[in-house]
Amino acid sequence: MDLIAQLEAEQIAALGKTIPDFKPGDTVRVGYKVTEGTRTRVQAYEGVCISRKNGKGIAGSFTVRKISFGEG
Repeated sequence: MDLIAQLEAEQIAALGKTIPDFKPGDTVRVGYKVTEGTRTRVQAYEGVCISRKNGKGIAGSFTVRKISFGEG
């Protein structure tokens, strides 16, 4: 195991969570942190994953096409 993969595995273990395996085309539910003035809340929305970048680890990112009221 190379050094970067080992560090990512340690960070994932420290979080105590599992990273779900998904790919482009899957429907995902995302929690988005919204700040309004001094208050913060988590707003959940659902959409289709259209791309993934930088692998499947903790450093990876993904793009979701949000669907609201039948409109993308």
